Amino acid sequence: MVVINSQLILEAILNGIISGSFYALVASGVSLIWGTMHMVNFAHGEFYMIGGYILFYSLTLWRLNPVLGIILAAVIVFFLGIGIQRFLIHPMIGKPGWEHAPMILTLGVSIFAQQAAMLVWGERYKSIPYFAEGTIPIGGISVAIQRFLILAVCSSVIVVLWIVLKRTKIGMAIRATSQNRDAAALMGINPFTMFTLAFGLSVSLASIAGCMLAPLFLINPWMGHGPLLKSFVVCILGGLGSVEGAILASFLLGIFESMGVILISSEWKDILAFIIMLIILYIRPQGLLGIKERT
Repeated sequence: MVVINSQLILEAILNGIISGSFYALVASGVSLIWGTMHMVNFAHGEFYMIGGYILFYSLTLWRLNPVLGIILAAVIVFFLGIGIQRFLIHPMIGKPGWEHAPMILTLGVSIFAQQAAMLVWGERYKSIPYFAEGTIPIGGISVAIQRFLILAVCSSVIVVLWIVLKRTKIGMAIRATSQNRDAAALMGINPFTMFTLAFGLSVSLASIAGCMLAPLFLINPWMGHGPLLKSFVVCILGGLGSVEGAILASFLLGIFESMGVILISSEWKDILAFIIMLIILYIRPQGLLGIKERT
């Protein structure tokens, strides 16, 4: 039987905040795409995986600094996302069946990306060393510096994303397009350009998350499944299309999961996420910060 004490609770809260920052980075991209284009990207996890592989080869083959490797991964995945959006998704926008076509298409992209990764990089799992060794003592517990780096980088990127969306002309144009595409077009905003930029930005966030988690988990062609599933849970909890809701739900879910591990069992961690989602949806169907649609 686990004895609950203040140190164990503190460790659970810290782990929850760190996990929440990672969830927030992945889920905010999913939420951004839904809010802007009203589509679900089932290939989002594969961009997370591609980011991890790019970082691996940046460190092992090209001998780059981890910071440069992460930036390189984000830039490459950004332009890869733009290409996929322009040549595969863009032709379907506004056509009959738009509600379902993107899901089928992105599911196909997901399967293709996994198979391509196996052919190009092989099935063997790959690992990279921690960006920084050692631990930091906090309140009687020791936390790996690598985990603090995850918190710092993911939180910083989320803050930058918030500033871009709220304070820049491009960000305001993306938000205007998400609110009313026709009205945005009348104001001189090209909604299709905003769709492309939003998609590229979304998948680049996933690649950064993949880079930051790569030292903790082995890199493999199937590594995107877990983050994708958890990001859907977070987006539903926070309210579909609400980036702020996704961020709030991410940290809450991370803390609840960590507390559940010490109170119940680690085997219930993922199940607990769905239980929390069902409870929140029963109480507030539109999510924590979602807006209830009028009928």
